[in-house]
Amino acid sequence: MHAYEVLKRPIVTEKSDRLQDEANQYVFEVDRRANKVMVAAAIEERFGVKVLDVRIINMPAKTRRRSRKATSVRVSPWKKAIVTLAPEDSIQLFEGV
Repeated sequence: MHAYEVLKRPIVTEKSDRLQDEANQYVFEVDRRANKVMVAAAIEERFGVKVLDVRIINMPAKTRRRSRKATSVRVSPWKKAIVTLAPEDSIQLFEGV
């Protein structure tokens, strides 16, 4: 898989902001077929940083209500990666947002 296929989007939440500030960790949604080695290689290639550790979490499928009616929508399962960078590195995509 190509680096642009592995990484889907960054996840920006309060918790991911706290991880970024305290532990130099960044959170991404990744392809369901990706593994830790692929994610680390994609981050290093795409952003030019040194990756120390990758943790991957499989997020389960959920059903959500669309409106007050009984209409339910199934949200597909997805995969989340928490990437720890070297202390001197940072990803400019997240800085200043």
